[in-house]
Amino acid sequence: MSSSPEDFSFRTIALPAIVPTLLFSVGEGAIIPIIPQVADNLGASLAIAGVIASMILLGELFGDIPSGWIVSRIGERTAMIYAALLSIVGLVTALTAPNPWVLGLGIFAIGLSTAVFALARHAFMTSFVPRAFRARALATLGGSFRLGYFIGPFVAAAVIHLTGSTQSVFWVHIACCVAAAVSLLLLRDPATPIATRSAAALKQAGAGIRTAEPTGLFRTIWGSRSVLARLGTGAALIGAMRASRQVILPLWAVSIGIPDAQTALIIGAAGAIDFGLFYASGQIMDRFGRLWSALPSMIGLGTGHLVLAFTHDLKTAVPWFIASAIFMSFANGLGSGILMTLGADLADQRNPAPFLGAWRFTGDAGSAVSPLALSALTAAVSIAFASGVLGVVGLIGAGVLLRYVPRYAPRRPR
Repeated sequence: MSSSPEDFSFRTIALPAIVPTLLFSVGEGAIIPIIPQVADNLGASLAIAGVIASMILLGELFGDIPSGWIVSRIGERTAMIYAALLSIVGLVTALTAPNPWVLGLGIFAIGLSTAVFALARHAFMTSFVPRAFRARALATLGGSFRLGYFIGPFVAAAVIHLTGSTQSVFWVHIACCVAAAVSLLLLRDPATPIATRSAAALKQAGAGIRTAEPTGLFRTIWGSRSVLARLGTGAALIGAMRASRQVILPLWAVSIGIPDAQTALIIGAAGAIDFGLFYASGQIMDRFGRLWSALPSMIGLGTGHLVLAFTHDLKTAVPWFIASAIFMSFANGLGSGILMTLGADLADQRNPAPFLGAWRFTGDAGSAVSPLALSALTAAVSIAFASGVLGVVGLIGAGVLLRYVPRYAPRRPR
């Protein structure tokens, strides 16, 4: 179904594919750094605040279960619109939460919506972008998320400064969800003309159009159990390190006494580096292979966690925190789009959503477990110990990727 490299132009799909994603991610990027602060304001301990922050990732994990089926049944655009509406429900719940547990319920609903929203655009790019451009296209899609995560914290800092209320930041994401839904309704669906051209080409060639029936997540997992057990473990560890970075930085700021607005600014500034590397990551993957992006990213994320672990109690803890945030953002940026690209390489191009749901489930499993492990280790020992353990996990993950990426996603497809 994908276009040929000669006929493909990313400009034709860039606006409708990227704009809704960017709008949605700006709102999410605004709320992520302040979730631990809101939980703390509602009386949660540091460990419980970590659990509340991880609910968005746990929601994504559970959202992966129906998302492939939903996208296959109702289409990418409709699924994204309903996902934006579900996110608004979660945001209103979080905004009016009287205690940390209701806050966690609202954050969980936001995570559910994020899973469907992200998979819908991932499935579209997998089906309609030629392999020669795939990594750059998916890295650009990943870059739109990173741009949102870069802009969002600055918006959050401004809103907190103007209103004096941390919870008011949830209104930013509500506005962004409304804008994303409106853009999906107004912009032309990029799948329609491309699918029409593909059908016409097949008809002219005298070929029938092959379609694949929607498949459930667990059947897909069983059918792809070999690759998911091996390379999927590497994907889970990538997800774990990314999620740990996302949660540990605002928690670390709370633990060393950095104010709310300053935390948002530091994380936002580090996000600029993360965002700035997205296209370079795509170029590396398309020219040299997927491993050249995945391996340095994992080594960097693991090392950044280890640096944090040994600097928590130093007098220079704040400068070390800023340096580590920047370094981990650099490492994360080098891996921009790697999970989406590997999933697209392995998926059935005719109907990629079921496999992508299973693939994202493996990555999101790591994303969900990592913050919970971080919270448990923080409660049992300390946040510095937790950071050290996750740093070691990152280096182990680099070894898994070194072993299995060349086997399942070689530089040149078999």
